[in-house]
Amino acid sequence: MSDATAGTKSGFGTLTLLSVMMFLQFFLWGAWFVTLGPFMGSKGFGATEIGNAYTTAPIAAILAPLFLGMVADRFFSSEKVMAALHLLGGVLLCLAPAAAGTGNAWLFIGVLLVHMLCYMPTLGLSNTVAFHAMDKPDKQFPLVRVWGTIGWIVAGFTVGAMAAKLAVTDGLDDAAAESARAAVPAFFYVAGGSGILLGLFSFFLPHTPAPAKGQPFKLGTALGADALSLMKNRSFAVFIVCSMLICIPLAAYYAFAASYAGTAGMQDVPIKMTFGQMSEILFMLVMPLMFARLGVKWMLAVGMLAWVARYGLFAGAWDGAQGQHIMWMIIGGIVLHGICYDFFFVTGQIYTEQTAPKHVRAQAQGFLVLVTQGVGMLIGNQVFARLVARYTAEDGSVAWQTVWAIPAAFAFVVLVVFVLLFKNGKKAQPEIAADQPLSSGEGSPVPA
Repeated sequence: MSDATAGTKSGFGTLTLLSVMMFLQFFLWGAWFVTLGPFMGSKGFGATEIGNAYTTAPIAAILAPLFLGMVADRFFSSEKVMAALHLLGGVLLCLAPAAAGTGNAWLFIGVLLVHMLCYMPTLGLSNTVAFHAMDKPDKQFPLVRVWGTIGWIVAGFTVGAMAAKLAVTDGLDDAAAESARAAVPAFFYVAGGSGILLGLFSFFLPHTPAPAKGQPFKLGTALGADALSLMKNRSFAVFIVCSMLICIPLAAYYAFAASYAGTAGMQDVPIKMTFGQMSEILFMLVMPLMFARLGVKWMLAVGMLAWVARYGLFAGAWDGAQGQHIMWMIIGGIVLHGICYDFFFVTGQIYTEQTAPKHVRAQAQGFLVLVTQGVGMLIGNQVFARLVARYTAEDGSVAWQTVWAIPAAFAFVVLVVFVLLFKNGKKAQPEIAADQPLSSGEGSPVPA
């Protein structure tokens, strides 16, 4: 690398481009993902159909490594692949309201699936572009990545404000007014437009050559098969299995928490759902101090305990018979997202990085994403959709207290199993080694 190239990579202008990329990357996702459930409910789609719609994300997460390994990593520069995928994905989101308007659930879900097949690979590609352009990723990447979380928050405020302005709510009670706001499809156009903008913007990102150009494609490598050797380590195997299991109730939060909050009478649901991302930023700041005191095992355990507490709060807040719902408990469950995400998922990524040998670290991270955001979330979306349908009465009312108590109990069992069987006591340090850049297949696609 020439001195001039090195100077360019560390420049403020390059980091600004990367920060805008991360902002738009997660603004795009946050603008439609949280609001999808309430929107589908307002259009008459049932719980099973909502679960199927959210299942498009884990299906795409499973297939994304194959696309990256066969095409993106071998034949084209990363920023150009991002541009093409975002342009196509943005157009599809703009078409989604028309598909929903037909009343054909499979047509609507099909549009979302193709969009997610375009979107999921860009999560890894954006990491590839960012790390390739950085001289000191351990110091620079967190400052760039935080703009993704900010983008998700801004998206929530944007679509919430638009829905409040466009919906007709005169004379409606709180729950009916929130349902009217949820029916406004403008968030799809906001998300689609931001995707098209990011696609055009991607042409101006730092040039990132195909990282695996000229190398043969191996299916096992793309799926992280070499990382399976790590399962011989009992604690790592316990971590992987518990990570997959804890993502089953995770699906309940993403698919139905916003619908639940709106039914309980919460106003401006998209805006209040961003409280979780706000707390994520806060808890990310305290993570280094917590690592020093707790170590890997108890950081992961605290993260799991937060899942139990979140669903326990949701269950305790609901009183369908009296119609009196404790709003601070619902908001408290949303705010716990910071601990749920940072203490569990970020800690898990660090633990995986420290446990895996250098030559399989990228595969190990990809394997972690496959079993959590792929297998775990897929099972969770399907199971929880059927759970909600099971406890939905003929008049459309849902026994939410029972619905949320079940994932709370499930998460508690996973927590107990993990604490009893996981024996690793090393205290990890929350750093990204400068000599260990992420591959395009690495990095969790969990919503920010």
